[in-house]
Amino acid sequence: MLKPLIYRLGSDPKLSLKRFFRGLALFVLAVIFITLGYYNHYSLQVIGIVILAPALFFAFWGYAGIFANRFSQVLKNIPAKNNDPDLWK
Repeated sequence: MLKPLIYRLGSDPKLSLKRFFRGLALFVLAVIFITLGYYNHYSLQVIGIVILAPALFFAFWGYAGIFANRFSQVLKNIPAKNNDPDLWK
C-alpha cells in the first residue's frame, strides 16, 4: 500500500529537487515581503503570507520526493524475510 506511493513519489529525484528549490525561493520571497510589510504598509505582509502557502506546499512536495527516493533505495536493499521461526539454528 505504501510502497507504490513511495516509489511513485521518489521516481524522479531531479524534479523533486527542482520543486524543493522553487518552494525555497518562494519562501525567501515571502519572508522578504513579510519583512517589508513590517516596516512599510501591512498589505505587503498579506502578500507575503499568501505567497507562503504555495511556498510551503512546493517545498514539502519536493522534500517528500527526495526523501521517498532515498527511502525507496533502502527498501530495495532489504533482504527477504526468513520464514524459519527457529532462532537457535
